[in-house]
Amino acid sequence: MNEGEKKELGQIRREYRKDQLDETILPDDPLDLLASWLDQAQTSGIADPTAMTLSTVDREGQPSSRIVLLKNILEGKLIFYTNYRSRKAQQMETNPRIALLFFWSELERQVKIAGRATPVDPEDSDLYFQSRPFESNVSTWASPQSEVVPDRSYLEKEFDKYIKKFSHSRNVPRPGYWGGYAITPEKIEFWQGGSHRLHDRIEYSRTIKGWSRVRLAP
Repeated sequence: MNEGEKKELGQIRREYRKDQLDETILPDDPLDLLASWLDQAQTSGIADPTAMTLSTVDREGQPSSRIVLLKNILEGKLIFYTNYRSRKAQQMETNPRIALLFFWSELERQVKIAGRATPVDPEDSDLYFQSRPFESNVSTWASPQSEVVPDRSYLEKEFDKYIKKFSHSRNVPRPGYWGGYAITPEKIEFWQGGSHRLHDRIEYSRTIKGWSRVRLAP
């Protein structure tokens, strides 16, 4: 098949040969392994190495997924930030059980996380908000996230309005409807692609004494 020629969807596949997971050298704490994999994703030149799929569930039990960016791992919790009026925030308020997924195709790796979401302290949200670019903070005021808007020009006009409002001081206050969430992991599964579909899957589960670890069949 020539380069660029389309295949039938069922015929799209490749072999995975980059690495293996050896239980004898894995850390007892899965967050140490996650931090190591994140470091490797960054140094490998992967675009958006901190991107993770966040899955939540609404009141009717309908799952919903979207990409968010990990901003910190602190005291055993994964931190990201969003609009508290957004759909994902409303769903986490109703049901704090969530799932996260990191996927680094270039490294043939993924990490699945199941846990609970809780809002971070307002002081921590203030601190992170002030570290962001000026325009990003202006957009936080301009965009009523997840709400219906008439068209793109509405958003652009709102953005221009708040640019003018804050341009003199360049100090954009954090709106009360924007802040962080901390995810406390309960299960973390590390997947490393393997030859002939014999992938490595190592699952950590939180226990009273710390973490337990098992290998799962691919």
